[in-house]
Amino acid sequence: MKYRKLGNTEKNLSEIGLGTWAIGGGDWGMGWGNQSRKDSIDAILEALEHGVNWIDTAHAYGFGVAEEVVAEALSQWQEEVFIATKCGVLPKENRVPERFISSESIREEVEGSLRRLKVEFIDLYQIHWPTPLENLEESWCTLVKLIEEGKIAHAGVCNCYINELKILGDSGLISSNQPMYNMLERKIEPDVLSWCDENDVGVLAYSPMHSGLLTGKVSHDWFSSLPENDWRKHKNDHPVVSHLQTDDGFSNFLSFQAELDDIANENRRSIGELAVAWVLRKSEITSAIVGARKKGQISQICGVSEAPLSQDEEDRIQKALVTYFP
Repeated sequence: MKYRKLGNTEKNLSEIGLGTWAIGGGDWGMGWGNQSRKDSIDAILEALEHGVNWIDTAHAYGFGVAEEVVAEALSQWQEEVFIATKCGVLPKENRVPERFISSESIREEVEGSLRRLKVEFIDLYQIHWPTPLENLEESWCTLVKLIEEGKIAHAGVCNCYINELKILGDSGLISSNQPMYNMLERKIEPDVLSWCDENDVGVLAYSPMHSGLLTGKVSHDWFSSLPENDWRKHKNDHPVVSHLQTDDGFSNFLSFQAELDDIANENRRSIGELAVAWVLRKSEITSAIVGARKKGQISQICGVSEAPLSQDEEDRIQKALVTYFP
C-alpha cells in the first residue's frame, strides 16, 4: 500500500480508505439493505490488515450505527487508525436524512460521535453537506473552535465545489474536501482539483466505483434483485441511478460496461480495480474511499495502490467515455 500526504496536515493516508456508508444498515433513508454487524467488523479488520490506515464514517450512516461498528472493530486492532467522521445530516421522521448545519447542531453531533467512536478527539471532522449555504461560514467557525478545544484535530468539508470552497478559502485551515469522483462523475476536474492543489487541501474521493455501478455486475437482474431498503432501488431520481431508468439509458450503460470489461480483462484486473486506479491517476487525489460490507471485498482493491493505471488503459477509458457519456 502506498500513502499520500493529507493536505496541510502531517498525516500520510493510505491511497485506499475504507468507507462505511453501507455498514450503516438498511434502517434509514439512504441505507444499502440489511447488514450483518459481524460482516462489517470482518470487512474493517481485513482492510486494516491490507494496509488501509484510515476510515471514513459519519453520524448519518445509520444515524450512529456505522460509528459504533467502527469503534467495536477498532477495539480489536492495536495499531493507530486515522478516523474521519462527519456532521450535517440529521434524521427526520422515519429516519429520512435531512441536510442541515448550524453551530448548535454541530456541537451536539460532535459529542455524539466522540461517544460512539469511544475516542478523546476526532482526527478529521467534516461538514457532510454545505446546507444551508448561509450557515456555512458560521458552521466552519464552529469547527475551528472545536480544534482549539481539542475535540477534533483537523477540519474538512464534503461535497463542496468551487463557490463553497472560495467562501471558506481565507481560513487557511481546510485540511480536506471530500467530493464524489469517478469515471461517470467528473465535475471536480475543471476547477476543484486545481483549487485544492493550490491551497494545500487534500481531496478524499468518495464513490470511486459509483456506488457499485462500476464493478462489472450491473444487469437488469442485478438491479431488480436489490432489496427494497437499498437506496439505489427506491431513489430513482438520484443522479447515480437515474440513467438506468430508461431502456436506452440502461442499454448505453451496459455497452460502456462491456468496454470496461474488455480493458480490465486484458490487464488482468476487475472493473472495480480499474475504476479505483482511474481515480488515483490524479496526483491531486489523496485517497479513494472504497466501501466494503464483508470480508473479501476490499482485499482485491487494495492491490491497485501498487498497480497504477497505465496510459493505454487511461486512453481507452477516455475513448469509451467520449462514446457513451460525452
